[in-house]
Amino acid sequence: MRVGLMVGEGSGAAPELQGLIERGRLAERSGLDTAWIANIALDAMTASAALGAMTSRIEIGTAVVPTFTRHPVAMAQQATSTQMACSGRFSLGIGLAHKFMVEDMWGLSYEKPAQQMRVYLEILQPLMQGEAVTHKNEQFDVKLTAMPKGTETSLLIAALGPMMLKLAGQLTAGTITWATGFETLENHTIPSITLAAEQAGRPSPRIVAGFPVLLTKNKREAFDLVTKVFAVYAGVPSYRAMLDREGAGGIEDIALIGDEAELAPQLDRLESIGVTDLLVMPFETVPGEVERTVEYLTGR
Repeated sequence: MRVGLMVGEGSGAAPELQGLIERGRLAERSGLDTAWIANIALDAMTASAALGAMTSRIEIGTAVVPTFTRHPVAMAQQATSTQMACSGRFSLGIGLAHKFMVEDMWGLSYEKPAQQMRVYLEILQPLMQGEAVTHKNEQFDVKLTAMPKGTETSLLIAALGPMMLKLAGQLTAGTITWATGFETLENHTIPSITLAAEQAGRPSPRIVAGFPVLLTKNKREAFDLVTKVFAVYAGVPSYRAMLDREGAGGIEDIALIGDEAELAPQLDRLESIGVTDLLVMPFETVPGEVERTVEYLTGR
């Protein structure tokens, strides 16, 4: 199981590019496999390109870029440019965002989101694999030659529910999850996307599972901090559905918190059920805990 770190704003970090780059370089120096960047205040692909220029080995991925604010051709162009800046180490994670964001913040329609994602992927995925696209429907009329050779980019989507998991398996390299616990991953997420990939004749999907992770002896303080920092997610419908499926009240109930003896079996189980990538959402109760957590994870 590969291990990556959220180096962007996902767990409360300030929207500041230099700090993001420093965390990404720390992830690379520490031996982590991937640095992930959320699309919140900063543009995740621009930040990925900046980090790519300052690193040499680590994979850099977005988790995730919303589709509603970008035409699929514009998404492909920016991803291609980012891939060049990252010297072939970039993976594009995209998602629908959420109804309240799309409609209340951006003033767009969230009608039939899964259908919109299918159409989007039918245009974007070929472009990301260096193929020309001709596609016409109610939303788009695209006639485009291929992106530059040598810039092929792995595409993942944030898929939680059945329809999105089916799309992820049929049309992409995998999924990026959040607010999704062990039981839900094992009995819902992984079987659903794997079956869809098999039926479509695609390779086994990549399962990037996001969790708050902390190596600590301050379990009560860590639990309380996760409850506070990640409280907003429990009220978002798509995340709430996953937490309910797990029987969890909030993100704190599925977080990986404890000493080495407590974390080891949880990490082993994630790998055994088919998680290919752990996406660590960092937090700490005292300075230095994130670095010690990363050191532990890379040393296993």
